[in-house]
Amino acid sequence: MTTQLNDSARAIEIEIWSDVACPWCYIGKHRFLSALSNFEGRERVRVTWRSYQLAPETPVGERRSELDALVQSKGMSAEQVRQMFGHVSRTAAEEGLRLDFDSVIAANTFDAHRLIHLAGDSRDAVVEALFRAHFTEGAVIDDREVLVDIASGAGLDPDVVRAQLDSDAGADAVRADLASARQLQVSGVPFFVADRRIAVSGAQPKDLFLQLLTQASAASVD
Repeated sequence: MTTQLNDSARAIEIEIWSDVACPWCYIGKHRFLSALSNFEGRERVRVTWRSYQLAPETPVGERRSELDALVQSKGMSAEQVRQMFGHVSRTAAEEGLRLDFDSVIAANTFDAHRLIHLAGDSRDAVVEALFRAHFTEGAVIDDREVLVDIASGAGLDPDVVRAQLDSDAGADAVRADLASARQLQVSGVPFFVADRRIAVSGAQPKDLFLQLLTQASAASVD
């Protein structure tokens, strides 16, 4: 669904509220980037990743399977959850993504979002690495040493990242994103906002993301 947001136009900035424990965010990321790669004005687009937590109450270090976590939190049967996993996995496969829900560990993603904010120019690589680690590799992404390893694989200095995660670095940026999401009345992710004027919710088809980019480009020259 596309909606208009009341704000002034500016250069093309795409903000993406997303959670690295959200499979539809992973799918939506790849669909959006596919659209962006085919957008003629792509050199004018700046993508900013914004934090969102689907399950902020998840205890850090609990290490429960995603299956067990959803059975409890959603009140669904294990078979219903497995059917949902199958549908999401098949959709992801159409985008060239492999999701291994048998290995996914439910995690609190606050520190992962801190890492994204702290990644600087490596942010895009870190976001992709976090999605892959969580959904394909069975990594425990609320374990700070695991996050250090992910950051290192994306080219960041592990000692610097470890020190940052052991401090409160990046926490205010995550909280600011969560507050902005509430102000924009974001109720689910992924949520894509162009110049704080046009929004697209969900892992929409590539054509709709191209429409978002085209509308944002037209508005930026008004």
